[in-house]
Amino acid sequence: MPTTSIKEAIVTFGILVMQLFNGLSLFTILLLMALGLAIVFGLMGVINMAHGEIMAMGAYTTYLTASFFERHLPGLMDVYLFVAILLAFCVTFAFGYLLERGFIRWFYHRPLDTLLATWGLSLILQQTYRSVFGAQEVSVPLTAWLSGAWEPTESIQLPLNRIFIVALTILVTLGVWYILHKTRWGLRARAVTQNRAMSSAVGIDTNRVDALIFALGSGLAGIAGSVFTMVGSTNPGTGQLYIVDSFIVVVFGGVASLLGTAASSFLIAQMQTTLEYLMSGSMAKVAILLLVITVLYFRPNGLFASKVRT
Repeated sequence: MPTTSIKEAIVTFGILVMQLFNGLSLFTILLLMALGLAIVFGLMGVINMAHGEIMAMGAYTTYLTASFFERHLPGLMDVYLFVAILLAFCVTFAFGYLLERGFIRWFYHRPLDTLLATWGLSLILQQTYRSVFGAQEVSVPLTAWLSGAWEPTESIQLPLNRIFIVALTILVTLGVWYILHKTRWGLRARAVTQNRAMSSAVGIDTNRVDALIFALGSGLAGIAGSVFTMVGSTNPGTGQLYIVDSFIVVVFGGVASLLGTAASSFLIAQMQTTLEYLMSGSMAKVAILLLVITVLYFRPNGLFASKVRT
């Protein structure tokens, strides 16, 4: 084979690998967003249109943490990100718990009212962010150890910050799976998902399970927002960039199915990045929606529908 052909093949392979890695990066953010939605929607039947704004809350928490470290603890900037991720989870977890106890609980079994109420809440939160932080975009500094890229070959460059995001997402996903499948609280949550009336009859506090599940879903959105700051700037409308895609992921994969959520997140992310490389972004969205509609026509419950008892 001529030398020129070998070089072209190496370059083409490098582009393919980086394209797949870009899809993997989008997959991680979609998965973190969709995990929270899948848990909340699957257990409680709540259509939370403010989930994107809770993600933005996590992003702004990360921004405030970075600003605090820059001003008061500049020598610890290399570790601020871990503190920011933990704070983003804690802040959004607490906000989700209070939101469920003081607002969402009044709209159970009324999905359309829930949709409208949370949509109104999302508008309120967007305006609050705009009033507090301004309409301009804000960004956080990237720590030194996440700057640059790993270069396994001359034609392949994988950003270190995106590698970190992938690793963090794997840890978070495994943590959620462990909580739901290996703990007594997770057993209660799955029991409520399968049969709420029977769970209440055997002594499970379904109200408390609802509050904690909603808080966990909000906390996962907060982690997604913290992760997002490493790949983009934050503004009051940041959450709207991913909320529609996240709902598509949840419905496509199967409500309350963690396996389905992960599989559909990966499939949609890879399709989106690949199609955007081959055609325009809007046409890529149209192609993905057509695929989702076609699959749901034959499998209305999604790719991996969970079995429930009614």
